[in-house]
Amino acid sequence: MKINKLAPGLGVEITGVQMSELEGEALNSLKAQVYENGVAVLRDQELSPDQHIAFAKRWGGIDVNPFFPTNSGWPEIAEVRKAEDQKDNIGGGWHTDHSFDAIPAMGSILVARELPPVGGDTLFSSMGAAYDSLSDGLKQTLGSLRAVHSADHIYQPDGYYSKTDLAGEMTGQDLSTRAVHPVVVRHPVTGRKVLYINGAFTLHFEGWTREESLPLLRYLIEVGSRDEFQCRVQWQPGSVAIWDNRATWHLAMNDYHGHRRVMHRITLTGEPLAA
Repeated sequence: MKINKLAPGLGVEITGVQMSELEGEALNSLKAQVYENGVAVLRDQELSPDQHIAFAKRWGGIDVNPFFPTNSGWPEIAEVRKAEDQKDNIGGGWHTDHSFDAIPAMGSILVARELPPVGGDTLFSSMGAAYDSLSDGLKQTLGSLRAVHSADHIYQPDGYYSKTDLAGEMTGQDLSTRAVHPVVVRHPVTGRKVLYINGAFTLHFEGWTREESLPLLRYLIEVGSRDEFQCRVQWQPGSVAIWDNRATWHLAMNDYHGHRRVMHRITLTGEPLAA
């Protein structure tokens, strides 16, 4: 296993291993890289849908997102796709997956299946580094706050994703997503304090109105999206990214209009988050 850093504080690129063969201590080593670095990109993988699912099950449980189309025959795999004639993409703003669930997802395993000739990179940002950069006074204030998360405004029929490939999936869905989490959580594996809000799904602080919450939320989102906390994943055929939702945000670049992009995602089961 050869490991190269993607950025000083976030992300690693791994070559020299095949995920389909990883188990035991080798798998534990990969998990450690993801937990410590937020995201790991594995290159030159030959991973069928069945192997994708088998690997995820060796890692832990699988969460199925009911709003995404599944890869035919493999309901555990969500297809994240953009057609040639679509302008809006899925995941085009800073977010962390499933923060609107009472038990948020641990992370995701994203496999590149069809890529545009150029563009379509994914950016990641470290929420541990973002938290560390805050003043002691703000850290103290945030330590007492909880925030309300929901995805109803994203997935409802006239929501943001109504112009993406998810439009047909959302028709007739029972939309009711809501969860409350501490604004600052301790990572359940590393123990590091991380900022746990995001621009897509965090609505307001518990006990605060949306209007009262927005100034502080906007500031925290600005901090979290600063260049110095980021790394960039440039997709190639055979690339797979595994990331930790508790420790990172991500953003899918929407710079490949006129081309098709298809990714296969499996979401990994998490655990309750605590301050």
